[in-house]
Amino acid sequence: MSDRVQYGGMAVIEGVMMRGTEKAALAVRKTDGSIALEAEPLSPLPRRYAFLKWPFIRGTYVLINSMVLGVRMLNKSASLSLDAEEEELTPTEMFFTTSLALLLAIVLFMALPAGLVHFTSRYLGGIFTQNLVEGIIRIAFFLIYVYAISRLREIERVFMYHGAEHKSIFTYEAGEELTVENARRHSTLHPRCGTSFLLIVMVISILVFALLGEGSLFYRLWTRLAVLPVVAGLSYEFLKYSGKYHQKVWTRALIAPGLYLQRLTTREPMMTSWRWPWPL
Repeated sequence: MSDRVQYGGMAVIEGVMMRGTEKAALAVRKTDGSIALEAEPLSPLPRRYAFLKWPFIRGTYVLINSMVLGVRMLNKSASLSLDAEEEELTPTEMFFTTSLALLLAIVLFMALPAGLVHFTSRYLGGIFTQNLVEGIIRIAFFLIYVYAISRLREIERVFMYHGAEHKSIFTYEAGEELTVENARRHSTLHPRCGTSFLLIVMVISILVFALLGEGSLFYRLWTRLAVLPVVAGLSYEFLKYSGKYHQKVWTRALIAPGLYLQRLTTREPMMTSWRWPWPL
C-alpha cells in the first residue's frame, strides 16, 4: 500500500468499520458465528468540491461526515449482529440521533465547564487563567467519561474490536495483506485514533478560547460554538501531521498522552483466522 494513504475506521457492534479512499467496508460477526460483510462508496462531496480537501477546512467536514457515517454504521451493525429484521433508522431518525449526541457532547464538554468558570471567575483571575481552568475541567470530564465507560463489561468487547481496527489499519499502512497473522504483530494504539483526536481538540481549545476575551455566559457559549470549526481544523491537521511522523523521536512526546489514553479504549482482541475480502 502507498504510505500516502491514511486509513480510518471505528469499532461497531460485534465488528469493525474500515474506510479507505473510495469506500467504507463493514464486517460484523452474527449470532451464528458467521461474518456479514457490506461495503458502500464514500460521499463524493470532496471530489466535487475541492475546497473540502483544503487544510483547516477538511477537519470540520471530516468530523461531521465521520459522525454521520458512524451513526449509520453502528445502526447497521446492530441489525446485522442480531439478525434483526427491523428496518434501519431513516435519514430523519439518524439526523435527530446525531444531533442529540452532538447536543449532549456540547452540554457536557463545553457548556458545563464554561458555566462553572463563568460563575467562579471572580476567584480565578484573568482570562488566561479562566480558560486554563475551563480546559482542565473539560479534560477532567472527558477522562472521567472515558474511564467510566471503560469499566462497563458490555463495552469490553467493543474495545477489543477497537484494538482490532487499529491493528488492521497498521497492517494496511505497512503494505501487508490483512490477515490475522499479520495484524497480530501490530499495536492496538494508533496515533490517528479518534480518542487522541478528542484529547487534541480539548488541548487546542484552551489556546483558541483564550483569544476570545471575557463576557457574559451567553457570550462564552456562542463564541466557543462559533470557533469550533477552527478548533476542529487545527486539531485535524495536528492529528494528520503527528500520525504521518509518529515514528520520529521528536513526535513521540506529542502523541504520548493520546496513546496512553487509548489504553482505556482499546483491548487486545481475541483473533481467529480470517482475511479481509475487499481492497479499500
